[in-house]
Amino acid sequence: MGAKTMLSLLAAAGLSGMTFTTSVQAEEPEPMDQEELNRDVENDPYEAFIKAFEAGDELTEADFTAARGVGAKVSHDGLRFSRMPRADLDGFGEWSTHLPERETGPVAQSCISCHSAPYANGAGANPLNGVVDPLHTGDPSKYLHRNTPHVFALAAVQRIAEEMTADLLAQEQALAKTACATGMEASRALMTKGVGFGTLSARPDDARDGTGCVAEFDRSGIEGVDEDLVVKMFGWKGSHATIRAFTRHAAHNELGMQADELVGSHDGDHDGVTGELTVGDLTALSIYMAGLERPISKLELDQHGLMELEPEEKARIQLGEQKFAEAQCATCHVPALKVDVPVFSEPSLQPGFFEEIFPSGHRAADAGLRQGSAVWFDMTKDVPNNHVELADGSTLNLGAFPRTEDGGALVAWYSDFKRHDMGPGLADPVDVHGFGASVWPTASLAGVGSTGPWLHDGNATTLDEAIRAHGGEAEASREAYKAMAETDREALIAFLENLIIIDLDPEEEDEEEHASAAPSGTALSPVAKVLAGLVNAPIPPARP
Repeated sequence: MGAKTMLSLLAAAGLSGMTFTTSVQAEEPEPMDQEELNRDVENDPYEAFIKAFEAGDELTEADFTAARGVGAKVSHDGLRFSRMPRADLDGFGEWSTHLPERETGPVAQSCISCHSAPYANGAGANPLNGVVDPLHTGDPSKYLHRNTPHVFALAAVQRIAEEMTADLLAQEQALAKTACATGMEASRALMTKGVGFGTLSARPDDARDGTGCVAEFDRSGIEGVDEDLVVKMFGWKGSHATIRAFTRHAAHNELGMQADELVGSHDGDHDGVTGELTVGDLTALSIYMAGLERPISKLELDQHGLMELEPEEKARIQLGEQKFAEAQCATCHVPALKVDVPVFSEPSLQPGFFEEIFPSGHRAADAGLRQGSAVWFDMTKDVPNNHVELADGSTLNLGAFPRTEDGGALVAWYSDFKRHDMGPGLADPVDVHGFGASVWPTASLAGVGSTGPWLHDGNATTLDEAIRAHGGEAEASREAYKAMAETDREALIAFLENLIIIDLDPEEEDEEEHASAAPSGTALSPVAKVLAGLVNAPIPPARP
């Protein structure tokens, strides 16, 4: 759904007074100092979160200049931006000789020039597709086409992946202990949050160094995840584990902004500028995308009296949800997953998600990025956007994820966080990552009603087309959809169109307004205790 369509929808629903963010010229922000942010965390963790969030907001909106390092030396004749990969430019310092290797672009001066629908930080239209040549083939028939995804509420993605990974690694360790204790080969099905990731086998083997039994694993039965069991969901192929790694990669390729932690003091894109993005800048960008408001649904807005759905439309959406389940779409597009500890921290506190050594080769701790001073927030109450006043005068944070009775978070992300073979119709022309050109992690449907065109390449102009393009492991669901009565198919589409992204803030809030809304208190919440225990750091003030 485009921005104009969304505005029309809101006007019809009596919400026309709400503000929609648009791409405007924004001042280039000062670099963020990581050590200063660390001191802020020590003094007031909530204020540090808000400071990082606001700085990330400025960075995503900024129109970076050549003096700051935007763009790259694409060619000797002064070309700074390129919509097409230029593997043919292989002279010293040109496109194909950049370090790290360039996949595309640079194509833009700002993040929100591509992430723009239905408003800033959202998805992108077809002309904003990325054209990527990661293997430097120079052959347009082997280029990859990537539609721009939205970047809302990415804390949920990373936290689910972190908890799944921790669970899978614990199962691996338990299996090794069983094999060593029994002296026999052992196997187990890998299952976490109700999602199966195949099987893992282990057999005991006496360590040659005399330290005792170790386990040798047979990982051939693992499905839908790398053999190291680290769940990765960032990037269309799930090639990055963290928001930080995903952002660092995108900044280099799409903007030509090379992070210090990526290249150190080396001018890898030969534009004559170093120090383009600081470690603190990457922290701020990661916190911002993590802390953005969650996608929501029309049904939920109607429930809170913020949108009036006609009884017929409401019934049609509910029928569509039923048909979605009947077609087994929900098997992979799992409607909701629970996050047990809804605290996002940057850097991550989980093994497999924290880099002790940056890609530049420098130690993260030496650059100020330390787990003991992580910026953190609670996904169920600290999200700054979409605080709304209800008819009874109460305030509801609809940007935050619903809290469960045991202190967790319920995340309606419509994904199983697992890779699947989607058939030749959705295959890339080349297999970049080695697990299959037609294999993709299950794309989220959160906000899908606001983020057309659809599919990884933006080739589906309607949701109906997107469903009909499914193949491979999703072929049975596609056929079930095609076999439905037309009214049932329309209802299923209505259900998907009900999953939207919306700005419910009446006006931009500044840092002081965010801070004034911060809850106060000194009692320790369970999540604060968990966070402190994980990093062996002083317990921060709680935010009840």
